[in-house]
Amino acid sequence: MLVTSNGETAGALSAGCIEEEVAKHAGDVIASGKPKLVSFDTRRRFGCSGSIEIFIERLDDGVILALKEKIAARQTCNIITVFEGSGPLGSSIAEFSPSIHAFVQRIEPAIRLLIFGEGTDADALAAQAQLLGWEVYVLPSITELRVGIDHRTAVVIATHNFGRDCAALRQLLPLGLRYVGLMGPRRRREELLIDVLDTGATLTSELFAPAGLDLGAEMPEEIALSIVAEIQRVFASASGECLRDRKAPIHQENSVTWEELPA
Repeated sequence: MLVTSNGETAGALSAGCIEEEVAKHAGDVIASGKPKLVSFDTRRRFGCSGSIEIFIERLDDGVILALKEKIAARQTCNIITVFEGSGPLGSSIAEFSPSIHAFVQRIEPAIRLLIFGEGTDADALAAQAQLLGWEVYVLPSITELRVGIDHRTAVVIATHNFGRDCAALRQLLPLGLRYVGLMGPRRRREELLIDVLDTGATLTSELFAPAGLDLGAEMPEEIALSIVAEIQRVFASASGECLRDRKAPIHQENSVTWEELPA
């Protein structure tokens, strides 16, 4: 969670129980420059189960600028908070030595969503993805592609034109993408794949066709919700099951680890 000197915040630590109080503590840390470790007993004060400790520190310009550069370059990076003895020393994006204990949080670039197609389906999908802060490009066809494709890129093909869909699939399926979604019925998918395979194209990308989760969607906005939810599931490596039926904790822990860094 980031807190600015004027009290603005970005990100969250809970469902909204402690953020306001943490922001107040952060104001003191920004003013003094001294880090602080704050404990909350969420069982007594907030009616939640458990307790939480929050380390609050003032970040120097170097960390912020390094993070900004990594995000602009769409590179994964680690923010590392170093601990020595009984307390935290501070955070950095740099490598360290000697061997130390550290709290490591992996920061991934925003999902880049390429939508090939125009009309109500594409507009609804773009609007839904933008709500999540994704980087969205709506293009009429694959020939208009001018942006890079990387490990955090998802594609939805919704041109509703057989030739344009074929052209897009021929170029995208060999790239090893984690998500290539195709709108339309299964029978049309099979016809498209026959055409694509006849050209000798390889299929190393994950193809989701028809695109979307089974939400009973009919209207463009509902269909967009089902596709965006499926993309989120894929990139988060989640099951997509109802949380009511999930036996494991709700929040995944794979983006934050406690490590002993080598010398």
